[in-house]
Amino acid sequence: MAVKHRVVRSALGLAALALPAAGGIAQQAAPIPIVKQGAFEAGGTMLRDGDKTLSCDHGYVEYQIPAHARQVSLFLWHSSSARVWQNRWDGGEGYQSIFLRRGYPVYLWDGPRVGRGNWGCASYTYTPSVGQDQQNFIAWRLGAKYPEWFPGVQFPINDKEAWDQATRARYDEFDTVENAELEAEAAAKAIDRIGPTVAVTNSAGGLRALLASLRSDNIKAIVAYEDPGFIFPSDVESPEQPGGRFGPVIVSPEAFQKLTRIPIQFVFGDNIDKSPSWSAHVETCRKFVALLNARGGKAELLFLPSVGLKGNTHIPFADLNNVAVADQLSVFLHRNRLDLRGGSGRKAASTEAPSFR
Repeated sequence: MAVKHRVVRSALGLAALALPAAGGIAQQAAPIPIVKQGAFEAGGTMLRDGDKTLSCDHGYVEYQIPAHARQVSLFLWHSSSARVWQNRWDGGEGYQSIFLRRGYPVYLWDGPRVGRGNWGCASYTYTPSVGQDQQNFIAWRLGAKYPEWFPGVQFPINDKEAWDQATRARYDEFDTVENAELEAEAAAKAIDRIGPTVAVTNSAGGLRALLASLRSDNIKAIVAYEDPGFIFPSDVESPEQPGGRFGPVIVSPEAFQKLTRIPIQFVFGDNIDKSPSWSAHVETCRKFVALLNARGGKAELLFLPSVGLKGNTHIPFADLNNVAVADQLSVFLHRNRLDLRGGSGRKAASTEAPSFR
């Protein structure tokens, strides 16, 4: 007797039909058919005191699997908040919904000690940092000075609710190499449970995904939006002094060689030349890519202005033109044969045009 799977209409899709966006514009997209959704914890350790224990330092995964899913999943990883993947700043659809519509299983990751994975094994003190909102404005390249927006920036600058949402979409971060290693260890275990996966990252999530790829063969590619942190082998001089918030992390030449087995794309937005810090990060990224490729790697840089996308910020997948940014990711996945549908009898998607549906 054939078993029929009941297709669940995603709450994401239903909400999109009924609720206004942050700026008051109703969403008109159709419901998203979801066949499975849920969550699980991954990684971590256990503290013991006699017969007493504390399970801690694990990460948290929220997932949704669409009908007729593709074979490779997307693991969306920000070093801060998972919120940035769920919507544009004006309330429009984010990468979570966009790529569910395109047939990819989507996993949202909160690493150990942040967000929904905050049950840590170590104590820490949170100190409020007044002025962080204004620092974010500059660091995210919304403008060179708060509140002076860059011309043509892909942020809803006249939407006060959007700015309020952006300033609140943060967790307390632990930007240290030690924490990056901790997150990478837990994420690798999550991805080994998921299976073949592309890590799609933002900011310092990129360094963490590079470290995780040294631990898991199920990471089939990395697409890193605006990564400030890199790995270098011990047999070359690092372009930056190790020990900073974002590394670089120094590994053995043998470990570094593991990075050559997967395609890696680093994506940067607009106005890089107006930010000394991001100009420096990009220069380090160029050196990393050149070194990796010289050793047989498959790394590349994509500057969104080079493909006609202007005004993108540090978080381009939440910008107003995020569908066009997503199209570039679909092209990368297609080019690297990471967009195949399930089932051995299907024609390889890489022999066709990339599918945006």
